[in-house]
Amino acid sequence: MSGPQQITVLGATGSIGLSTLDVIARHPERYQVFALSGFTRLSELLALCIRHVPQFAVVPEVAAARGLQDDLRAAGLPTRVLVGEEGLCQVASAPEVDAVMAAIVGAAGLRPTLAAVQAGKKILLANKEALVMSGALFMQAVHKSGSVLLPIDSEHNAIFQCMPQDFSRGLGAVGVRRILLTASGGPFRQTPMSELAHVSPDQACAHPNWSMGRKISVDSASMMNKGLELIEACWLFDAKPSQVEVVIHPQSVIHSLVDYVDGSVLAQLGNPDMRTPIANALAWPERIDSGVAPLDLFAVARLDFEAPDEQRFPCLRLARQAAEAGNSAPAMLNAANEVAVAAFLDGRVGYLEIASIIEDVLNLEPVVALEDLDAVFTADAKARILAEQWLNRHGR
Repeated sequence: MSGPQQITVLGATGSIGLSTLDVIARHPERYQVFALSGFTRLSELLALCIRHVPQFAVVPEVAAARGLQDDLRAAGLPTRVLVGEEGLCQVASAPEVDAVMAAIVGAAGLRPTLAAVQAGKKILLANKEALVMSGALFMQAVHKSGSVLLPIDSEHNAIFQCMPQDFSRGLGAVGVRRILLTASGGPFRQTPMSELAHVSPDQACAHPNWSMGRKISVDSASMMNKGLELIEACWLFDAKPSQVEVVIHPQSVIHSLVDYVDGSVLAQLGNPDMRTPIANALAWPERIDSGVAPLDLFAVARLDFEAPDEQRFPCLRLARQAAEAGNSAPAMLNAANEVAVAAFLDGRVGYLEIASIIEDVLNLEPVVALEDLDAVFTADAKARILAEQWLNRHGR
């Protein structure tokens, strides 16, 4: 390959996007930023464009695009500004692009990520919702295009590193008994149950180990994030829900494990820093410096494990049920959760009502087969409507 690899970073102003740009900046001889996208933090996107000088930047609205384009011209930069989902798909599938970091949170990331897949790009998948919503369709597109799909979630990247290279033949064929998906337990792992109804959004976003955006932080607190990761793991590694076990590990040092039929259990360990899985996927099958400090086992001193309490974490139970039901259930689960979490962050509902909204939606809407992407978004839209109706019924 001549010259640095061209990288598109979708969701550049989020925590994953910023970590990706940090790793890229450490290796200018290997990587160059082709395009960046941002949603609301447009001043930060401008600063990133000034630093990395991409060919394109993408924002959601025309007015924002005009303002950013004026600022870029004033700074003497050649970066062109594109708008909306069409712009995202364009920079994800452009012929010049070698790899795409898919780090847009939620359902909004599905179409541009799928556009990158269909174009045969190397996909660094941090948008778990893309697989949760459209698992079968998404994986069919990966196999058809020959795209390389590499997981960025620390847990799935850990599993990937612990799997044999030919795991696509099936877990049984490569001697894997089960996947052990670790979870920190979040900020409410030991909070008295009587206090959970009154926790605030700021408390839910105060993750003990990771620095993340507010939506994913709430998902981590409720363990819905782990439920979505369970569904994602099933698609990435062709596993049944019964083959994926969630293990609470408060230190977040072991990022996940793979249990083999001969009794071996392989684990990937490291400091809780997303630059490790990002660097692993960027350079795969090679290894590069990520900027992460070496793990000090003497400082860690101990590793604890416990089973998750589904009474404390009902979202995990709902996600497993959706994984077992398949078809449209995961898409509805994800959509209802997005509405519920947004309402919680806005102060419209209490923390415990997040699970109530999701369960109500799943009980009201029948599970249907998903034949195409339109069916995926139809299921998504129906679940959002039902979740909003729950809010209206309860005066929220």
